[in-house]
Amino acid sequence: MVEAKFIKGSLRRHILVMTFSSSVGLIALFMVDLVDIYFLSLLQNTSITAAVGFAGNVMMLTISVNIGLMITMGALVSRSIGARKILRAKRAATNVYVFAFLLTSVVAAVLLIFLGPILDLMGAVGETKVQAMRYLYILLPSVPLFSLSMTASGALRGLGDARRAMMVTLIAAVVNAILDPIFIFGLGMEIRGAAVATLISRLVMVAVALYGALYIHRLYSPFRVRHFKNYLRRILDIAVPSILTNIVTPIGTIYVVALIATYGDSAVAGVSIINRLAPVVFGVLFSLSGAVGPIFGQNLGAHNFKRISRTFIRSLQFSTIYTGLVALLLFALQDYIVLAFRATGETADLIKFFCTWLALPFVFQAAQFVVNAGFNNLGKPVYATMFNFGKTFIGTIPFAYFGGLWFGVFGVLAGPSVGAAAFGILASGVLLRYIKNLEIKLGGGKATA
Repeated sequence: MVEAKFIKGSLRRHILVMTFSSSVGLIALFMVDLVDIYFLSLLQNTSITAAVGFAGNVMMLTISVNIGLMITMGALVSRSIGARKILRAKRAATNVYVFAFLLTSVVAAVLLIFLGPILDLMGAVGETKVQAMRYLYILLPSVPLFSLSMTASGALRGLGDARRAMMVTLIAAVVNAILDPIFIFGLGMEIRGAAVATLISRLVMVAVALYGALYIHRLYSPFRVRHFKNYLRRILDIAVPSILTNIVTPIGTIYVVALIATYGDSAVAGVSIINRLAPVVFGVLFSLSGAVGPIFGQNLGAHNFKRISRTFIRSLQFSTIYTGLVALLLFALQDYIVLAFRATGETADLIKFFCTWLALPFVFQAAQFVVNAGFNNLGKPVYATMFNFGKTFIGTIPFAYFGGLWFGVFGVLAGPSVGAAAFGILASGVLLRYIKNLEIKLGGGKATA
């Protein structure tokens, strides 16, 4: 019997259990990316290190699409479970699987066709561009299969099965970590070896995720075209704004990397390391959005509005404490991080700048992660989209441009943090207001939260 476990019990405990269990697998995957660039940095080839940065930004576009699809799955399943409508949850899951596979097949095909111009737009040239294309030609065809693992993971989170959702990414990460040195060094495949290791780990991830969702929980129903047509509107209502919400962030990142590229491969190499390091140390906060989404969703289904407000506040408290501790740790260990990656010159300077000044402001990014989860699971995903678009096109691109104009490469990195702070605060206030209005509308009276 499937139970709506988040509508009662300690919210702190639910948030901590869901976040940390989700983050274990997520951090493991991010750690593999970090290990990838660590091993490749040992080759002492700046072009390869920079190429991984360019390729990572392209792959982040596909991952962002899949995160939007995972959010869609989690929202539809958790709402149905919260309302105790099990058959509806199964039908929703089946139709999201099909939609995700079809959509990501188109995305992967478009990226493969226009890969050269995309890398040109990002500022990749010469050997760096060649190495990035070698990496991406291996990984991009796996995107549709990867979408199945991500949506199945979203289904597990929607059910509240945090342990199995964690195992999906954890097992894949272990496989990737084992294969990385074998393919990169043992077989002498260098950047191609890193791509092949990731490809194999993704296939393992698909198998583990579908086993948990389809075999253990039986979260599927026979596919019917008429059911798909009926569910398509519901899927699109969440998927379109969720995907736009997530995909706009890597667009901003790509713009920042393109600006960084004007300072040379050493600067791009530094940012490549930072972009792989940040998700590892802040992986708990990256997972917070997906972790609290089902808590929002189930309590909306049960009309527990007071718990919805408290979920948001508890999440902000947790993210603030966590960010402060990580910022202190990075500041203390910055020299060791530079040494580990054998970074020198501008590459080392950028890593130290991040560890000293840009870690603590990440708390505002974390706030917007939670806000996005709130809007996506409380019936207003378009609000999350609007705030993410605002953060990118107002809080990132102009701030990075003028930061670079006034303070050089360090200003390009620091500018978006200032913009993110403003939007994190604004978005948090709007979500709290929306929750109160939602209680009045659906609760049939005055807000009690």
